[in-house]
Amino acid sequence: MQPERALNILLVFPKAIITASLATGLAVTFCFDVAFSQSAPPALGVQSPAEQPVAPQAPQMELPPAPVERENPGLINEIGKLFEKSKSALPPLKSPSETFNDLSNLARPSTMVSGRAACVVASNGAPDCKIGADRLCQSKGFKEGKSIDINTSEKCSPLVYLPGHKRGPNDCKTENFVTRAVCR
Repeated sequence: MQPERALNILLVFPKAIITASLATGLAVTFCFDVAFSQSAPPALGVQSPAEQPVAPQAPQMELPPAPVERENPGLINEIGKLFEKSKSALPPLKSPSETFNDLSNLARPSTMVSGRAACVVASNGAPDCKIGADRLCQSKGFKEGKSIDINTSEKCSPLVYLPGHKRGPNDCKTENFVTRAVCR
């Protein structure tokens, strides 16, 4: 499984995974304790019927109270502690209806518009199309927007097209335009 996919699964289903992991860990710990709390293993080899131990028959008595859970230092116990600690750090999960309502509220006021608005050049030389998206949305009566589609073109001096002219570093410049945006 890819690490990104595993992380997404852990983020989406944390309570279910924690619950399943704890249940599995407890079941394994219980089975481990039961298996090793049995009496000593039988002796190897063939025993005659006279040598075989006979289980003493105890009188019917009430069962003793359940033993107090003891600390079991080991990997499974440590993993259980980790899950217990992490439950309080994880945010509570929303119900499907709450999640759907949140998504509906995000999508409801948005509208996609088409047009053409120039992107400004940022101080590092890269295009900043947020301002272009805002301008495009404001021209359609909205407050702000996010760019969806950008068109890039090269604007050159007419001298570049003359035969024999060697192109210089300042003869052409790249322009970016927002052509579609989601507006609110």
